[in-house]
Amino acid sequence: MDWDKLRIFHAVASAGSLTHAGDSLHLSQSAVSRQIRALEESLNTTLFHRHARGLILTEQGELLFEATRSMSKRLEAASARIRDSEEEVFGELRVTTAHGFGSLWLAPRLAKLYSKYPDLNIDLMLEERVLDLPMREADVAIRMKEPSQADLIRKRLMTVRMRLYASHQYLEQFGTPHSPDDMREHRLICQGTSSTQVSAGASMVQWLLGHDITSRLNVNNYFGVLQCVKNHLGVGVLPDYIVASEPDLVRVLPDVESAEVPVFLAYPEELRQSKRIAAFRDFVVEEIQEHRRNLEAQTSPDD
Repeated sequence: MDWDKLRIFHAVASAGSLTHAGDSLHLSQSAVSRQIRALEESLNTTLFHRHARGLILTEQGELLFEATRSMSKRLEAASARIRDSEEEVFGELRVTTAHGFGSLWLAPRLAKLYSKYPDLNIDLMLEERVLDLPMREADVAIRMKEPSQADLIRKRLMTVRMRLYASHQYLEQFGTPHSPDDMREHRLICQGTSSTQVSAGASMVQWLLGHDITSRLNVNNYFGVLQCVKNHLGVGVLPDYIVASEPDLVRVLPDVESAEVPVFLAYPEELRQSKRIAAFRDFVVEEIQEHRRNLEAQTSPDD
């Protein structure tokens, strides 16, 4: 099968348009159309339904597009390994993690990574959905449980617990709860139990709701919960990694917390030698070590 025709087919299938594909390939629309027709003739099948608004893949076209998509991802992996054979760290690195960890812990620290590697381009994908690393939906993932996918290198980074926090202003206005039953007099801010979240957080919320809390504010991610707590709306269930960067927050009911949630970094085995992966992994490990030191300094008694 003609590789050049497959490359043109993949561009057309991705763009859904001969014109847009031609622009990306620097070919005329007629040249792209001729190549598609030639490919269809060689396969003795129709790959696209042609409509006024664009092109739609036929069933046979979908099968071929799935194959070219897989080929494209494998070529990207090979390209990444070739580029990383040099000493410099540069190019695109696709990082995926959950909304809360990505927006509250990772994103505020990325300036340090960029200052060290200014030619690195981070594509940060905040997803509760677990992306397929072996199929190169992302290069590296940070997840709140050990990845189950095969052919991954994984490293346990830290553990997280969900705890209760409120702002100074809220507690001055509404008082501080001293027992779970006192939470009946307060608004609980949390992820809804039907939201995608770690099971430890969901279990903690269910337990708290068993104490007849009548006022509740549900938000579908921890970033939103944090904003509500900072604006004095109630007592929020939040991961403990936010504490160092949010000095206005006060921990409430210190005996109440979730089970430990492990945090793992993972990447495909085929990227073991990637210098971009190594640079990112080392950066995250260093930041976690500094994070721990800051927490210990905050919790240790004054001399």
